[in-house]
Amino acid sequence: QLEVVESGGGLVQPGGSLRLSCTDSRFTLAHYAIGWFRQVPGKEREGVSCISRDGGSTDYAASVKGRFTISRDNAKNTVYLQVDSLKPEDTAVYYCAADNTAFQGLCSMNSRDMDYWGKGTLVTVSS
Repeated sequence: QLEVVESGGGLVQPGGSLRLSCTDSRFTLAHYAIGWFRQVPGKEREGVSCISRDGGSTDYAASVKGRFTISRDNAKNTVYLQVDSLKPEDTAVYYCAADNTAFQGLCSMNSRDMDYWGKGTLVTVSS
């Protein structure tokens, strides 16, 4: 069973950047489409971005399109979420999740499609 782990969160000023990472120390992520989600206390978990198994297809929520970039390096067994031009409303716990059933070339930002979840990394955007 996958145990995905997120890292890279922190405190950043508005307009700043972070690179979030998602990896698993025991199993390869290359077999899975990966989604990034975020959640603020009291609100539903929101799909932010996703990437297909081979990295050829990506998708983004409208709220982050043009500011966030998802990528994967299967040789390093890591999926990245580059978050730029951060806004205070981007403050949330960011989760990485793996989808075991996505067809090749597709990915999902629907949390119900995910099979394995990390524990999250906190991103705080504040001056």
